[in-house]
Amino acid sequence: MTILTTERLRLEPYQDRHLEGLFRLNSDPAVMRYITGKPLSLEETEQTLAKIKQRWNDFGFSWWAFIELSSNEVIGAGCIQHLAQARENPLEVGWRLRPDKWHQGFATEAARAMLEFAFSTLNAPLLYAVCHTENPASAKVMERLGMQYRGIERWYDMDTLAYQLTFEQFQLTKARAAKS
Repeated sequence: MTILTTERLRLEPYQDRHLEGLFRLNSDPAVMRYITGKPLSLEETEQTLAKIKQRWNDFGFSWWAFIELSSNEVIGAGCIQHLAQARENPLEVGWRLRPDKWHQGFATEAARAMLEFAFSTLNAPLLYAVCHTENPASAKVMERLGMQYRGIERWYDMDTLAYQLTFEQFQLTKARAAKS
């Protein structure tokens, strides 16, 4: 299982030690508003944790807990997974953060590391990202990552803003960032 590091974060594959921080994240109505529409209970978070650990074993990728280096706290989570958890679908990148960490660049920072992992390690030809149509903050992260808007598509039993990024587009975005 792969641990990713960025300037301010350590992305650790879900483990039992993350339960408290993940429950804090998943039980927050503001965090879950555009994901499931309702907070998750401790039992639901435990069930999710078990499923994610199994996906790491099955696929070699899934969800990471975002650990803030300065506080050593779980401040978010993100994934590379099959879109809508169906193996025939392309891979997607996704994220969620505690509200006190919104608008500080953490989602973009973590997503870049996950994109690098998906393209370099998994050799993904392209990645999707989707968000609820009323979640412009997440759509802005997708645009910052260089993802291209596909339109409104139906995923996870809701209308979503769908974006994609090919390997070639990712390489161009990285090259431009290196020159800046």
